[in-house]
Amino acid sequence: MTYAIGDIHGMFEPLVRLFQKLPLKSDDTLIFLGDYIDRGPNSREVVEFLENLKKQHNTILLMGNHEDMMLKCLEHGDCINWEFNGAGATIRSFGSIENIKEKLDFFKSLKLYHIEDKFLFVHGGVKPGVPLRDQPKHEMLWIRDEFIFSKNPLPGKVVVFGHTPIEKPYIAEDKIGIDTGCVYGGMLTAIRLDDLKIFSVSCR
Repeated sequence: MTYAIGDIHGMFEPLVRLFQKLPLKSDDTLIFLGDYIDRGPNSREVVEFLENLKKQHNTILLMGNHEDMMLKCLEHGDCINWEFNGAGATIRSFGSIENIKEKLDFFKSLKLYHIEDKFLFVHGGVKPGVPLRDQPKHEMLWIRDEFIFSKNPLPGKVVVFGHTPIEKPYIAEDKIGIDTGCVYGGMLTAIRLDDLKIFSVSCR
């Protein structure tokens, strides 16, 4: 079975409760859609949970726009976007910038996208009508309306995405959205792609 998990944003306690609900088996695959850090209070605990999870399950970790902003700050000194989008919560959770830098290998290992059968997993979405090999990184991390309101944006694939908070999971023939706004008091959601079964926990 393959499970995809939406944006966590430092919400460690709901993440633990969600995993207690998943009927996981040893050969299941877990695909996280990015945005593990920022805004919520426990980014460090979330990252360490994911590091340990990789040792126990086949786990695919995708990059979100928040991890990308953080890397641009730590590696290139381009910090304005990160500072305006929740950096403070992450720094408080880790205790210092230096502690975050100790996890650079984790953040640099994140994948931009993942393909499994008919599904393309990505954080933000895709530029409609553009072949996968030509997709701009910025669009795959940041795109919203142009992708969401498009029809069949990547022919032959169902795009599974997070990034854009919605009240409940969005399931269509061409795309599946599962960022249900945990850090804003919504839900943390996982979907089992084999049968489209939804697992959610409240983040209030």
